Amino acid sequence: MSAGKSSAALRYTALRLAIFVGCFVVVTGLVQIGALPKGVGDANFAWVVLLSLVLSAPLSFVLLRKQRDAMSEQIVPKVDRAKARLDANRSQEDGVTQ
Repeated sequence: MSAGKSSAALRYTALRLAIFVGCFVVVTGLVQIGALPKGVGDANFAWVVLLSLVLSAPLSFVLLRKQRDAMSEQIVPKVDRAKARLDANRSQEDGVTQ
């Protein structure tokens, strides 16, 4: 696998993580200043992580469309080759008689 082929997936993953971290920092700040509830009991950290995940998912969906498409363009040929190999193996097995 060349560096160019893996870079789309790595770039997408890194950007997705960066969006989550950004949301985590913003949500943590909002909780600390009291703009958002702190959660129930000792659930503050879990609340912040969950809210960050909920916020980062739609942001990633919208903001990372180009990276997701580039990653998809790299993955589709590999999946097609794997399917072709499976079909070839099946046809070889079907040709064997007992």
